[in-house]
Parts: sequence; structure tokens; C-alpha cells
Amino acid sequence: MRLKPRPRAAVAVVVCAVAAASATVAGASSSSSGVVARLTLSQLAGQRIIYAYSGLNPPQSLLARIRAGEAAGVIFFGGNISSPAQLRATVGELQRANAASPVHAPLLMMMDQEGGLVNRLPGAPLLSEKAIGANPNGQTLAAQAGAGAGANLIAAGITVDLAPVLDVFRQSGNFIDQAQRSYSMNPATVARLSRAFISHLQQAGVAATAKHFPGLGAATTDQDTDARPVELGVPLRQLRQVDEEPYRSAIAAGVKLVMVSWAVYPALDPRMPAGLSPKVIGGELRTRLGFRGVTITDSLGAGALTPFGSYAQRGILAARAGADLILCATTAPGGNTPTEGVQVLTRLTSALATHALSRIAAEQAAARVIALRAHP
Repeated sequence: MRLKPRPRAAVAVVVCAVAAASATVAGASSSSSGVVARLTLSQLAGQRIIYAYSGLNPPQSLLARIRAGEAAGVIFFGGNISSPAQLRATVGELQRANAASPVHAPLLMMMDQEGGLVNRLPGAPLLSEKAIGANPNGQTLAAQAGAGAGANLIAAGITVDLAPVLDVFRQSGNFIDQAQRSYSMNPATVARLSRAFISHLQQAGVAATAKHFPGLGAATTDQDTDARPVELGVPLRQLRQVDEEPYRSAIAAGVKLVMVSWAVYPALDPRMPAGLSPKVIGGELRTRLGFRGVTITDSLGAGALTPFGSYAQRGILAARAGADLILCATTAPGGNTPTEGVQVLTRLTSALATHALSRIAAEQAAARVIALRAHP
């Protein structure tokens, strides 16, 4: 799509805004680097871990990891929440534990609050992405959804929304459309509406997450990466002109995080799922599209990763591929110990000690994460 040239005055405003944003990021990065330099290896590894637990009360083992500086944040699911007030109290408990850690920037508190069928908290946004995309006033509704989600989440202490979905669905009722999670089959519509959601969500103080890069819109009804390995044979040209198009818009809008999918895209990497692929994260997302924010995996316990070993092995592959944050959303059966996160933390720490993981890359990832923690 060819864009109309902006007036000179508008260009000047954009340039000034970009310069100001760059100065803010540079300042945050400098401050974060100072913190990173003082971290132990386990604390450095911990800046990549997003933990989960079961039940309403966080376990003492998780609080201990947080006090030790071995956590970047926590993800909440429906089973962790009885009411917004209860969640707010839990967030307060976790943040008080973090105050004793060497990283004083607040923990990232995150959940999926997409709208429609995928909401963890009652309330905004009520409409699904599909309902917004089908409405003639979609632009206004998307902006209202972002603002509403931001107000709802901030009130409960949540600082990261794992939304919006940028997938461009191909067929009605397919994997991403069956839960009404996509705005449209038109990439320009998805780009426009997701940008409105992102801008208003982040203006409310909640970081947005564009997902699932480079796109799950071509997945058929039974191609669920949570359940099993998925390969999407989308031609490279289509992948870039359709699936990736909304990400260009989201990156231009300053989206803070991008979640990478667990599907395999042979056009980009015939062997590795996107979230374990340096070609996808480092090559396509970072280099080609110019994303400078925080990258995050989907859940490390997904069935799509069964061929790639234990949680710990998957965590190493994700870190090597360029994932800043590793989403460890599995807990011990019958308990609420954050088993997956602890296993990944232990393996990452060992890999840093033996130089199996680059310390420089780990420090760069930690600096990006800590900067986000300070200014979501």
C-alpha cells in the first residue's frame, strides 16, 4: 500500500517525537546497564524468566526467587484470580518481595486481556477483535478497547497485556478465527486497528504485546501450537506482504513487546519453530523489521516444542535464538511450585557459567527487560 506523503510540519513533529523517544530509551538503557553489571549469573539469567503458579496465593519458593533477584515477572491466569481486588493484593505482595531484590524496577505483571473470549479479568475490553474489525466504527472501537483494557489492568496492578493479536486469518473458523481473535482477513485493517489498540493501551501505562510473530493466520482449525507441532508453508512473499504487514505498523507505533510463535515457517527456517530460530528473531524481526523492544516467547510448555527436549533445553534454545523473556507457564502437578521456571533458570545460569550462552547477549537482553520494567 502506497502512503500519501506527509506535510513538512507533520514530518518535523514525527522526527522530534522519535528523537525524544530515542533519548528516553537511551537513558533507560544506560541506567539498566549499570544494574546489569552488578548482577550475579543467576540474577542475570533470572531477568529472562516469567514465572507462573497455580492457585490464588503465590508460593514461598517464588517469593524467594523474586527476593533473590532471579525473576523478571509473573503471568496470571484465571485460576490465580478471584476478583480484581484479590489480584491487586497479590501483585502488591509480589512487588514487596521484589523491593528486597537487587533489581528495584517493578516486576512485569502480565496476562492475556485480548477482549471477547480471551480475557482474564472481567470488564474491558468486552468486544472481540473480530467484532471490532467487522464494525464500520472499528477504529474508534479499537482505540476504546485499548484504553479500556489499560484502565482495567492498571487498576489491578498489571503492567503488560499479552495483546493484541496481529494474526491475519485466512479462512472463517480456522485456528485463530474460531475464538474471534483476529481483526480481519485484510492485513491493512489488522494493521490499522491493532495500532489504535496499542497506542491507547500504552498511553494508559500498560505495555502492549504484538503476537504471534510472524503470524498464525494461515493455521487451519486443528493446527494448534499449544497441542502439537505445526508447520505453516506460507510462501515468503505472502508471509511478508500479509502476515508481517501489521508488525511494521505496530513497530512504528512503538509497541513494547513482540511475542514469537511456535509454528515452523519453512520460508524463513525449515527446521526450528519461530520462537527458537535466530533466523526469525534476529534476522526477520530485529534486522529486517527493525524491532528494538523486548521479545517474548509463547508458553514454553506448548505441545509444539515436544521434539525439542525438556523445559530447560527449550529455554536454552529460546535464549540463543534471541528471546529476551521466556514464558514459563507450567507448574508442578498437584502443587503451585513454578517448576518450569526454576528448571530454565538453573539451566541458563549453568550455560552462562560455562560460556554455552553469550554473556554479552544475556546482558543486552537483561538491559532491555529492566528498561521495560522501569517504564512499561
